[in-house]
Amino acid sequence: MHSDVSLGDLGKRRHRTMRSVAGLAILALDDSSRRRTLSLYLLARLAQCAYNSAKSKNKFHFWGSHWRHGDALLFSLASAQVMYAFVMRPESLPKSYQEFILKTGPVADPVYKAVRECCRGGPVDLTALSTYLSSKRNLDLINLTTNPSIIPCSVIHPDRASCLAQNVNVVSSTFKKTFPLYFSLTFVPFVVLRLQKFLESPAATCWRALVGAVRSTTFLSAFVTLFQAAICLHRKVANKDHKLVYWFAGLMSGLSILLEKKARRAELALYVLPRAGDSLWYILINRHLLPNIKNAEVALFCMCMGGIMYFLEYEPDTMAPFLRGLIRRFLASKISNPSPPPPNRNASYLQTLNALEQSRTQPGVDNGLPTSEQYNLESIPGL
Repeated sequence: MHSDVSLGDLGKRRHRTMRSVAGLAILALDDSSRRRTLSLYLLARLAQCAYNSAKSKNKFHFWGSHWRHGDALLFSLASAQVMYAFVMRPESLPKSYQEFILKTGPVADPVYKAVRECCRGGPVDLTALSTYLSSKRNLDLINLTTNPSIIPCSVIHPDRASCLAQNVNVVSSTFKKTFPLYFSLTFVPFVVLRLQKFLESPAATCWRALVGAVRSTTFLSAFVTLFQAAICLHRKVANKDHKLVYWFAGLMSGLSILLEKKARRAELALYVLPRAGDSLWYILINRHLLPNIKNAEVALFCMCMGGIMYFLEYEPDTMAPFLRGLIRRFLASKISNPSPPPPNRNASYLQTLNALEQSRTQPGVDNGLPTSEQYNLESIPGL
């Protein structure tokens, strides 16, 4: 019996090592920033699995983890870092992420540049700022010097003198800009992945897609508006700018996640968290608070891959249903002849894949898959 246990433990260690080594495939990506983003995404998912595992065994849990809105707190903290980075250190965010935030928000890039220069105590590029403001209204309200203590609201929203009118406009303009995107991201998956249900009741499917799109668009509109309102409020009570204002503005705007469905909040938090971690990693290295180790993201990815596959095999309930189902479906498409199950009481992921393949051939609703294992497009991070 002792030798069986030892062999079993040895096999587990060997499997974990093989999974970690397989993570070296990330070297196929030439862009280190993309590798870092993927590594931090896996790290967030691994932390979720490890925490769920420890909490289920009553070994460890964070203070306040029983809070109903703990996911909203995590989203707000991650949003605070992202929005601070967007205003003060935009180079620490992916270019596509910067463009999405800039396009969604109501403030132009030259204004953010002026705010950044003002917070750092350097001279403001009045030439570039004047070029942008030349086509705007309320120019009589704008009187800037090269070294202003704060960029006023008349520059941040030059089209409207009233901050209240500006925030009302932000709600409607953001909704109009993002609703088509969210509707397509909600409706198309409903049709593609639930085609049978769509054919049976197209009106109900369209209605659910419409409601989901409206709710998600409202959340994003509220996020942008709260961030804008926090900046305007600061300028009403202070005459000097500070970079931490934008961190706290991001923290406050993150509360808009409460408008989203409860089931989506944790997924959205885990979507934003890696980007916040990526930005923080870049800033700390740039300030020489962390060592700049070459290919550190590769080692991190390998470690996280081994951990993720361990939880998939031995504690699958600790993983998010969408991630668990996605990995299993991907592996099932690659493994046609799984090896015999190991002689222990813990079912391996190969056994699960075999059962999954058998269930696909059996009649039943949605190919016999349990509800928690189906594709849940509302759980896709960022949608």
